[in-house]
Amino acid sequence: MAAARGCPGAVPVPRAGGPRGAALGSAGGALRAGRGRARPRGGRLAGPARTWTRTWTRKWVAGPGRAAPHRLVLGSRRTPPVPAAMSRGGGKGPSLKDKLDGNELDLSLCDLNEVPVRELAALPKATILDLSCNNLISLPSDFCSLMHLVKLDLSKNRLQQLPLDFGRLVNLQHLDLLNNRLVTLPVSFAQLKNLKWLDLKDNPLDPVLAKVAGDCLDEKQCKQAAVKVLQHMKAIQSEQDRQRQRKLQAEREMEKKREAEQRAKEAQERELRKREKAEEKERRRREYDAQKAAKQEMEKKTKKENVQTRKPASSSRPPQPPRHKHSWSRSVLRVLLFVLLCVLCTLAACKLTELQHQPLCISVNTLYEDVLAALQNHKTLQNMLQQNSQQ
Repeated sequence: MAAARGCPGAVPVPRAGGPRGAALGSAGGALRAGRGRARPRGGRLAGPARTWTRTWTRKWVAGPGRAAPHRLVLGSRRTPPVPAAMSRGGGKGPSLKDKLDGNELDLSLCDLNEVPVRELAALPKATILDLSCNNLISLPSDFCSLMHLVKLDLSKNRLQQLPLDFGRLVNLQHLDLLNNRLVTLPVSFAQLKNLKWLDLKDNPLDPVLAKVAGDCLDEKQCKQAAVKVLQHMKAIQSEQDRQRQRKLQAEREMEKKREAEQRAKEAQERELRKREKAEEKERRRREYDAQKAAKQEMEKKTKKENVQTRKPASSSRPPQPPRHKHSWSRSVLRVLLFVLLCVLCTLAACKLTELQHQPLCISVNTLYEDVLAALQNHKTLQNMLQQNSQQ
């Protein structure tokens, strides 16, 4: 019966042809993992009733090096699954495009350890994707870019969690997560507004989530599970949004409080600096006034001492006549002597040097001779000159 599901670990037993093999081939198309649900698709069987064609090569114990192919046919309407390397284009076998049947891509039973997201993104026509019965532990974050997916089967893997952005698969309507290791769902799951069918059975779910999801034993319960889980995740998302808003509001209030405290502290510091500056100014003004008063007091004291010292000296000395008259007569005499000296120098220059032929010197010499002649005519002056010459 395990071979009918085709999951990893199921080893088919080769059988010879005949009525028994034909009966097994006709019965194999009705089995699908014990799920017991047949999903008709047009004029052919789909879902649990899908049939498989696989070929195994086994060694006989009869002798070394002998091998014989044995073929177990459970129908003939499905292509054989390819290994993971081939599904990613790394081998010579068929590519993902060769496995595409209409809008359905079946990658179940391929022993996949990771999802070939890049190759799947190149097939936007594949809106139905079957990744069941593989070895998937997690889905890459870029898996959420496959927004063209409408139906996704991830059953019977080892998924421990879904990507945080799983809610980006907004076109997803059918999601099978049967028999994995999921405990919780990402909050973005609430964004899957088109989800109509969900199976979370056989997962170690959180008790609250398990109660919301229900048993999903038939089609109706799976549809109800989709609705209830979406409502539950929306409530969680709303609560987280409210908590985030409250946290943000609290942070804003704390920031405002810190800013107010900072402003009050700065105002207090400014007031303190202003008061210190005023006190310093007042101190300097008092020092200046004290210095000014001391200086004035010193000047008064010095002036008083000078007055006291001048009084005895003035009383002992006789009054002296003013000297301004003698100083004026001396100044006039000095001027006259200076003028006379200049005249004598001019006469000497005009008499003894070559300048005597200059017009100015000629005039000076003429004037000198006239003055000298006039003086000689004066008898008294002449007598004085004679006496001076005799002496």
